[in-house]
Amino acid sequence: MNADSDSLRRRSRFAALTLTLFLFSLLFVAPLAFAREGAETAMATENVSALDLYKQGGAFMHILLVCSIGTIAVAVYCFVQISRNKMAPKTLVDRVNSSMAERDVSTAYSVCESSSCSYGRVLAGALLKVNFDRDLANKASMMDAAAEAIDEEEHRQMVWVNYLNIFATLAPMIGLLGTVWGMIEAFDKLATTSGDPKELAGGIKIAMVTTAGGLMVGIPAMFFYFFFRDKLQGVMTTVQKHASFAIDILSGEIRLQVAATGNEAPVNEETE
Repeated sequence: MNADSDSLRRRSRFAALTLTLFLFSLLFVAPLAFAREGAETAMATENVSALDLYKQGGAFMHILLVCSIGTIAVAVYCFVQISRNKMAPKTLVDRVNSSMAERDVSTAYSVCESSSCSYGRVLAGALLKVNFDRDLANKASMMDAAAEAIDEEEHRQMVWVNYLNIFATLAPMIGLLGTVWGMIEAFDKLATTSGDPKELAGGIKIAMVTTAGGLMVGIPAMFFYFFFRDKLQGVMTTVQKHASFAIDILSGEIRLQVAATGNEAPVNEETE
């Protein structure tokens, strides 16, 4: 079991490193590479760097930079927080199941209350409804309380995931606004000058920089929004499964053959 836990931990670290590198490449390396290639192609005689394009984009590029940093920060936070090990740690699940098998509600509640994970908060709310004088230790009320707590926990985590959706929607719109604003300035300048088409083309090219920047931020943000939304739903399903299993143990519908050892080896038996 320890070997499996160490292996899972190593895989989580590797996935975290991979995600960080992927984010960095999408939001920084790729935009810089594309900007540099576009500058070299459009202006062969002039060396235009990515920083120059950033400056040419105007004040709107500063807003896009903030959105880019926010996307990275929220994505890393979601990767750390939205995981089965973080929201429903196996050691806590085993301790609670062992206490439930012994009908030691006080210990199970204190263990859940002292934890800061979603599983602990969900089951702590359910254990407040325990009543051994009622049928199946008042299982129906415990399940209702657990369902309400699960909805609350999912909403708590979705607040952060929704920030990715905000960045994914806001960044392209800001880029488009910057482009429209730049084109207005380009046409206004053209109307007051000699009307050289080259000046118009150069102004439009600069205006399009903000649209490209907005898409480079919005596309990765949209990807990570859907990724973490689906991952959160899967983790919350696991939390619900563990909570229902613990309640079934307490109500006597499921018995653990080796509950005292804390091993997760459930054995369904018919109650007499």
